[in-house]
Amino acid sequence: MAKEIERKFLVASDAWRKAADGGTRFLQAYIVTMDDRSARVRLMDDTRAKLTIKIGTGSMTRDEFEYEIPVEDARDMMAKAIGLIIDKTRYEVHHRGFIWEVDVYAGAHEGLVVAEVELDAESDRPDLPAWLGIEVTGDPHYSNQYLSTSPLVSATDHELSYSPF
Repeated sequence: MAKEIERKFLVASDAWRKAADGGTRFLQAYIVTMDDRSARVRLMDDTRAKLTIKIGTGSMTRDEFEYEIPVEDARDMMAKAIGLIIDKTRYEVHHRGFIWEVDVYAGAHEGLVVAEVELDAESDRPDLPAWLGIEVTGDPHYSNQYLSTSPLVSATDHELSYSPF
């Protein structure tokens, strides 16, 4: 069984861009959502797809099962999704031994920029890049599951002074 251990932050500036890779566009939809579990389908750059099941209520750690699936299956599942299809571009940024994933949202969540870092253990303490804003680890309002099924979150809603472009 795989464990996902991560911390999540809002992004306060675009200084991360100089160290970022070229990015991958994600379309992500939920086919099952419950308080303690979800099943999502993700289409990456319209060429690869994954089905992911997450189980758990911990703020940093959950069980995660992820499988490659055919792109056409992903499209069919997305047509049956609950709520919105999340549209974002994910960039990887290497910073002092950790890989940060910066998600720049488009569509309904335009203006929201979030950074996550996956950890080997909850006790890991990565050096926090200067471009990070407030930590939102465990805040359900910033989970993609919430964003797909609940009121919209945007930069304006949270008074972020950052514009990603």
